[in-house]
Amino acid sequence: MTHPTLMAVTEALRQRSQPTRTAFLRQTQQQADTGKARTTLSCGNMAHAVAASCQQDKQHMLDMTTANVAIISAYNDMLSAHAPYADYPEQIKAALQPLGHTAQVAGCVPAMCDGVTQGQPGMEMSLFSRDVIAQATAISLSHNVYDATLLLGVCDKIAPGQLMGALAYAHLPTLFVPSGPMASGTSNEEKVAVRQAYAAGNLGKEALLTMECQAYHSSGTCTFYGTANTNQLVLEAMGLILPGAGFVAPNSALRQALTRYAATALASQCAGSANYRPLADVVTEKSVVNGVVALLASGGSTNHTIHLVAMARAAGIILTWEDMDALSHVVPLLARVYPNGPADINAFEAAGGVPTLMAHLHSLGLLHADTVPAIGQFSDQLTTPRLDKGQLVWETATPSTDTAVIAQPGSHFSATSGLRMLSGNMGNAVIKVSAVDPAHRVVCAPARVFDCQHQVEQAYQRGELNQDVIVVVRFNGPAANGMPELHKLMPILGNVQKMGYQVALVTDGRLSGASGKVPAALHVCPEAMHGGALAGVQDGDLITLDAKAGELTCHADLSQRPVAEPPQAAHTWGRDWFAAARQQVSRADEGASYLFS
Repeated sequence: MTHPTLMAVTEALRQRSQPTRTAFLRQTQQQADTGKARTTLSCGNMAHAVAASCQQDKQHMLDMTTANVAIISAYNDMLSAHAPYADYPEQIKAALQPLGHTAQVAGCVPAMCDGVTQGQPGMEMSLFSRDVIAQATAISLSHNVYDATLLLGVCDKIAPGQLMGALAYAHLPTLFVPSGPMASGTSNEEKVAVRQAYAAGNLGKEALLTMECQAYHSSGTCTFYGTANTNQLVLEAMGLILPGAGFVAPNSALRQALTRYAATALASQCAGSANYRPLADVVTEKSVVNGVVALLASGGSTNHTIHLVAMARAAGIILTWEDMDALSHVVPLLARVYPNGPADINAFEAAGGVPTLMAHLHSLGLLHADTVPAIGQFSDQLTTPRLDKGQLVWETATPSTDTAVIAQPGSHFSATSGLRMLSGNMGNAVIKVSAVDPAHRVVCAPARVFDCQHQVEQAYQRGELNQDVIVVVRFNGPAANGMPELHKLMPILGNVQKMGYQVALVTDGRLSGASGKVPAALHVCPEAMHGGALAGVQDGDLITLDAKAGELTCHADLSQRPVAEPPQAAHTWGRDWFAAARQQVSRADEGASYLFS
């Protein structure tokens, strides 16, 4: 039986979204009504579209009876998560060729890595890259010679951006094809210890670099449960990835079999076939809610309180933080993956992965079972793939094989989810509580106010944070500087907490999956740049962050305070190209998008 809160949230979401969802579906139907796209092109148009293809592929594309699949790739050979995509187009084409179908690389989208740009100027362009990717995806599909779309993208802003762009062509069947996580390297406990020792000045840079290179050492996604791996889990829960395919190792025989199957299965579902299944039928209010539930139950990245909102809006669905908050009180925490626990994503996969997690949620009535995934039926999402004598088969997901990583049916790690919403006179915020010890979930301390994470680092090095403190980092919202992630703060504040002080962070910036044992109120809305309460907070103001009650309060009268002036916007290293984006971007709780402002 479906949980009543799930039903109530979904119905409220449906009613709120009715005008925009109706408009989206009408637009999608208009595109579908044009029929097979290639038939609308002139002879000159088609000649250009097939000019570089081999003679056999030309014949298939020109006779209009077979499928031509668009590949939108985030390949580059610098980033570990996307390097495996180098030979995916050839794998896909080879799988389709015996069936008479074709595929073309319709376009490649930028793929930047927050792990490379943390603390650097490029980080101020990271969030905006999602909307650039959405536009690039739409432009790639604009040649309109395709019958289906395969999205090759994994990491932080890339997969959300690809889905947003693909939703402009939601009459096409669409599926994500993952790359998979790298093998486990340095343990998460050692990573934390080395980083905190370096931040405290007790370890040199060479030792830190050695550890980091042992942690990030080969192709595949990072193994901690940050935004990249949260993308895979949420998209699989929404039915946009083949069941159990999110965390299969790169270059393995199973991964290659899944890639081939993704191509052939999708090609069989194009318009004109009895199995036609457009993207608009997959991304619905109910599938979005399923994605939110999976995010909450797994303690996933706080970035998805932004990305899910933006992805939903691209489909005409008005998801809110209030929806997420209502679900957070009834969805239990069922997974412990770093930073929520010591295990990494490979241990999560070994314990049963997404199908095991979804089967547990389904048994609790916390998933909509009448959704339509991109391939197969909802029941297929509760199955796990394997190779049987070289053949790809799916078997019913088993209960968790490691109860320290995924909870067994009848148990949980917390009765409520890993993400919560906060509200009060400082605005609205999100917090990841799954890794925060209960003793640290309520912090009341004087504020220290900063305008960037580098100032916090300098104050720490001067010994000014060795006290009970709530560090406020403002003017880091999307309109101020693109909302960079503030990862430099975690080792620093972790050390302050380790010394026995009560410490928390309040910011209109982001932390993503790295938000861990230090309570952090993130994405504060309205942001300081828009006159939010953060702009009036001063050093010494008493602030209470109460993750248990969902409150964020400054005990000073902020209404009487002058509003602080924002720092001068930086324009170097390409940031000037995003001035217009900063001026028109929407609030974090509206998706932080300059496309839907």
